Amino acid sequence: MPMERKITSTLFRGKHALMIRTLSTGICALFLAIALALCLQGFVRLPTVQAQPKTYRIGPSDVISVTVFAGGEEQYASDLTVSAQGTINAPFIGELQAAGLTPSEVEQKITEPLAHDYFVNPDVNVSVKEFHSLHYYISGAVEKPGLYETRSEFTLLELIAKAEGVVADRGNVAYIMREAADQALAGKNAEELAASIDPIKVDLKRLLDQGDMTANIQLRPGDLVYIPLEKSLDVAQSKIYVEGEVKEPGLYDFQLGMTAMNACILAGGFDRFAAPNRAKIIRRTEDGKTEVIKINLEDVREGKAPDPKLQPGDRIHIPETYL
Repeated sequence: MPMERKITSTLFRGKHALMIRTLSTGICALFLAIALALCLQGFVRLPTVQAQPKTYRIGPSDVISVTVFAGGEEQYASDLTVSAQGTINAPFIGELQAAGLTPSEVEQKITEPLAHDYFVNPDVNVSVKEFHSLHYYISGAVEKPGLYETRSEFTLLELIAKAEGVVADRGNVAYIMREAADQALAGKNAEELAASIDPIKVDLKRLLDQGDMTANIQLRPGDLVYIPLEKSLDVAQSKIYVEGEVKEPGLYDFQLGMTAMNACILAGGFDRFAAPNRAKIIRRTEDGKTEVIKINLEDVREGKAPDPKLQPGDRIHIPETYL
């Protein structure tokens, strides 16, 4: 008899546990069905996940999608084009500055006045539908130079890859000119721009030949990148020579915007008995004549005189002091 009660009790506990598990599962399924029904009726809104560039800032001519959801209903949905002045005609509130802001920042700027004057807890969603302001221009020693529109901000290496890589006889320096792409589009020469606006210089030997990612500069929208050809067969077109009282005299690669002081620094700086106040630039002119330009690099170093820019083929001579 005790054995019979034990077996019956065990069976009861097993059935009871099964019934509880079945009931719990049923309740969960019921709640899920109710939630789904509410979603379909518009009482609960599931978030829409849309991939957007993390660092993208809206610019002129971009097309952005704006939706406003409040009170269980969609109150507004439209695509807006950012004007040349960077503004949009925002729903219910009128003109709003959008250029330079991220989509989430625009959402906040629209949400605040809507919540204050129009709706209770409005849900605003802003996403970029068409990207037109994020562009870069690359010219020179790449396979496909030109303008590139992108969906996210590029590094120098990414832009070079977009242009299908460099050509075999590329130079060893890339010149990055901030926000100068439009000037290149307007027909201005990239080499002349690089010589006039003090570009950022990137060592392509480090980046491309050695794989040093610390040289992989982050570009900004509107940047112009210029990679000159390496004219190694003609020293006069690609080198400068530093001679005399410097620590490491010799040939050095010419770089756009290079100055006399830059060249001396490349050559290790002045030697102990150097007389930089009597430095000279020896230059071969187009008609084959030799021009000698006297410069006082002591004054240049002290900021009392401008640092003269060099030309390909220049020779800088640093004489010995008289003492």
